[in-house]
Amino acid sequence: MPMPEGLPIIDTMIGFPVASFDATYAFIRRQTKDVESKEGMRFPAEYMFKDVPEGQGGDEDPVASTLAQMDRFGVAKGVIGTRHDGVSDRALRDHPDRFIGRSHVDPNDGMDAIRQIVADFEEFGVRSASVFPAGTFPQVPINDKKMYPIYAKCVELGISVWVNAGIPGPRLRGLCQHVELIDEVMFDFPELTFVTMHGCEPWVELAVKLMLKWPGLHYATSAFAPKYYPKAVVDYANTRGADKVIYAGYYPMGLSLERIMKELPDVPFRDHVWEKFLGQNAARVLGVDIP
Repeated sequence: MPMPEGLPIIDTMIGFPVASFDATYAFIRRQTKDVESKEGMRFPAEYMFKDVPEGQGGDEDPVASTLAQMDRFGVAKGVIGTRHDGVSDRALRDHPDRFIGRSHVDPNDGMDAIRQIVADFEEFGVRSASVFPAGTFPQVPINDKKMYPIYAKCVELGISVWVNAGIPGPRLRGLCQHVELIDEVMFDFPELTFVTMHGCEPWVELAVKLMLKWPGLHYATSAFAPKYYPKAVVDYANTRGADKVIYAGYYPMGLSLERIMKELPDVPFRDHVWEKFLGQNAARVLGVDIP
């Protein structure tokens, strides 16, 4: 059904233009081995995307730039990572009505990762934590014992955890993000709200099966242009999964909001799905008010 106009939108993955792609993605390049990943692409998954947004230019304020894009395309709130680079922190302090914090951590940091989540929770009121298993160095699988303190702390704080699942876009090993690993985590942490990010491919049908099985498991559409949303996820949202599928963009990493919003109306969601997908599910999972 056509996407209704004027629905409140919470973008659960948005960011700010950066001046240096090399500095931003150094953590990925250090473990890639092919020449193109190290030298030929602005960001390590560029081969998968068309019309990648430009980086920050001149004296442009990155926070103002993202807010302008949000205003232009009707995005009421955006979830941003606490990068502690001065930009994200300023956005959270100056615009608490527009931005929701997410504490991105590396489980290799041990207790320092837990301390970071707590500090971000106390200072910025973050409503989630996130981990990129394939991007950690060394890699840490979804069900690894290093991940368990993070899951436990999220349950204790009453916040959700967002984890990349499926074959990663950057040319990194992907076994650590196999969707099957989520099953063990949900068994051990039945109170955990777990949101998959970046597609779950090629194990999308398995992800749907696990969402049917585990009440706390959800799916976010991050890093996928709407025209490429997996059919199994759209079908699931239209039937038993209207409360489980959450909108997430990918601006400015690989997709422009202009492209996303141009393609979104063509996604064949049923009428009852749109409001939940665009905002209500995110508000519930993050524990924030719907705009």
